Amino acid sequence: MSESADSLRDQRKRETSRALTDVARRLTSEHGFAGFTVEELCADVGVSRRTFFNYFESKENAVFGFAVIDSRQHALEEEFVAGRGDLLDDFVRLTLARFELFNPLDDAPAVFAIIEQEPRLIKAAFEQIAKNERRDMELIVRRTGTGADTDADEQLRAEVLVQSVSALVRLSMDQLLHHHSAESFSDLVSRRLAVARTMYAQSQKAD
Repeated sequence: MSESADSLRDQRKRETSRALTDVARRLTSEHGFAGFTVEELCADVGVSRRTFFNYFESKENAVFGFAVIDSRQHALEEEFVAGRGDLLDDFVRLTLARFELFNPLDDAPAVFAIIEQEPRLIKAAFEQIAKNERRDMELIVRRTGTGADTDADEQLRAEVLVQSVSALVRLSMDQLLHHHSAESFSDLVSRRLAVARTMYAQSQKAD
């Protein structure tokens, strides 16, 4: 298959994924989350139940827009695993690149409205976030591991790295969403990363 045909197919997949999320949110707003089935959602969009689960693991994920990994994200992650630069810088670069692909700020108002209407969905959102963080830890272990069984120290390093960057991301998103910062998301994360590096370096000198 030609590259252009492959790109067109990926574009259609993204359009279908977007349509499923848009309709899932509309149905949730109109009928409540329990007020419609996956089958009804699929009928509205014009796809099969099987197709739905090619895009989303659950109805909750469709509402939040947590689609399965697409080819662009997979390519970015494999590039990170193969990288040999500074681990923290490369992981932050991966995080920013994924943000550019799937800007969560665009969907924030709709997601907040859904959560306000259906507070029980918060649990599903946090579960998916935790799953994404575990996936990132696995990427880091794949990059830094020796191929043998992963030891506890490797797992701990991966956990600390992912959680640290996640904290910087949350702080930066809060600055954009609630404080209307004029800085870009990339600049906000980079500035906080620089502060964190300085603080850690000062702490080491004090020791």
